[in-house]
Amino acid sequence: MHLAHYNGGMQLNDLDRFLRSKLAIDAMRGEDPSINGIQVQRREPEISRVAVAVDACLESFRRAAEWGAELLFVHHGLFWGHESPLTGAHYERIRYLMERDLGLYAAHLPLDMHPSLGNNARMASEIGLQQVRPFGSYHGTTIGVTGMLPEPADVGSVCDSLFGGRQEALSVLPFGPEKIESVALVSGGAPRLVSEAIAKEVDLYVTGDASHTIYHEALESETNVVFGGHYNTEVWGVRAVGELLAAELGLETTFVDVPTGL
Repeated sequence: MHLAHYNGGMQLNDLDRFLRSKLAIDAMRGEDPSINGIQVQRREPEISRVAVAVDACLESFRRAAEWGAELLFVHHGLFWGHESPLTGAHYERIRYLMERDLGLYAAHLPLDMHPSLGNNARMASEIGLQQVRPFGSYHGTTIGVTGMLPEPADVGSVCDSLFGGRQEALSVLPFGPEKIESVALVSGGAPRLVSEAIAKEVDLYVTGDASHTIYHEALESETNVVFGGHYNTEVWGVRAVGELLAAELGLETTFVDVPTGL
């Protein structure tokens, strides 16, 4: 792939082609409700500084602009496959981007499911998961992973590795074996996939969003579940993309951390 570089930067369209070569953005068109790719372009096409964040929100925009970013790469963008009137908060977000010539790029499911850059792949790597294989079907697409820990561990140590402590998770259902050997991970809002974890006899299922409805299912099947928080389980992919852009393209990158506590 030929990428045009200019004085330490590159053209936005070239950066888009690079990201499409790494992430399954085109392949997920029609499957992903997010409009992945460039969501808001710039007047000036050159990019040298890229901020990455989980959410497209005014706080992320402000911090990215203050740092001097020309582009913000996010997991949750502003456009989700349907028309939204440019009014209220939606208008203010778009206006802020355009007034500051800050571009916006989104990658939703392509970032959850990526085998090395994805949220789930990075969490699996963080806990040293071995024999990693696909797990978790979303509309016919597998987006999560499962595998075996290098040695048995308890729920607390997994939470320490992934979230900085058990207290940082939304909720923990410690209903399975005390010593965990197998783990399944699906970032974001996938509490219902606990059923697949149970069917595959996984010791611990980790996802983002909590759900009252699976409490008794997990209890009665003796399965451990960690609801790590939607945000906490989806910082991994954007950070990985920032590292990739710096290492392979020489762009300056920074992670904009705007936790929601959820």
